[in-house]
Amino acid sequence: MIGPLSPSVITVRRKPGHDSRGLLSVGGGIGFDVALGKGGISAFKREGDGATPRTEMAVLHGYWRADKGPRPETALPMRPIRHDAGWCDAPWHAAYNRPVRLPFPQSAETMWRTDDLYDIVLVLDWNIGRRQAGRGSAIFMHLARPGYLPTEGCIALKRRDMLRLIQFVSSFTRVAVIG
Repeated sequence: MIGPLSPSVITVRRKPGHDSRGLLSVGGGIGFDVALGKGGISAFKREGDGATPRTEMAVLHGYWRADKGPRPETALPMRPIRHDAGWCDAPWHAAYNRPVRLPFPQSAETMWRTDDLYDIVLVLDWNIGRRQAGRGSAIFMHLARPGYLPTEGCIALKRRDMLRLIQFVSSFTRVAVIG
C-alpha cells in the first residue's frame, strides 16, 4: 500500500545515466522504475519527436482491456477499450489528440493492441485541454515493455506497479515530469 491518502502529485524524473528510463515517486516516498520516451525528456515537445514532455499534467481518465481482466480498482473514471478504438495523431485534423473510431481517414494510433502495453492506460492532459497542432498527442501512462524499452513519449511501468499505483490515483492527481 502506498499510503492512506490519494496522491496529489506523482513525480517523474530521469534515472541518472539513462535518457529514456525514469523514476516515478509518490509523495516523495514509494518509487517505481518507468520507461520514458526514446527522445528523453523535453521542454519543447513536438509531434513525433519521441520525447516525454517536461511539464505538469492532470490525470484525466483511463482505459482498460476488459478481456484481459476486471476494471482496475481506482477512483479514476475508466472506460473499456473497444476493438475499434483509436487516438488521432494527425496534427491538422479536427480530432487531433482525441479518441476516434477505426478505421479513421487520417493517422491514428490503435488502442486495441496485440501486445499488452495498453491493457491499462491513463490519459494525461498533454495538449488536450488546449490543443495546438504539432505539440504532440497521446501522452499516456501505460504498461512497460520487458526491460523498460523506450516509449514514443509516454510514461510506462510494470503491470504490478500500475495496479498498485492506480488504486490511489484520482481526477485530482497530477503528474509532474521534472527532468
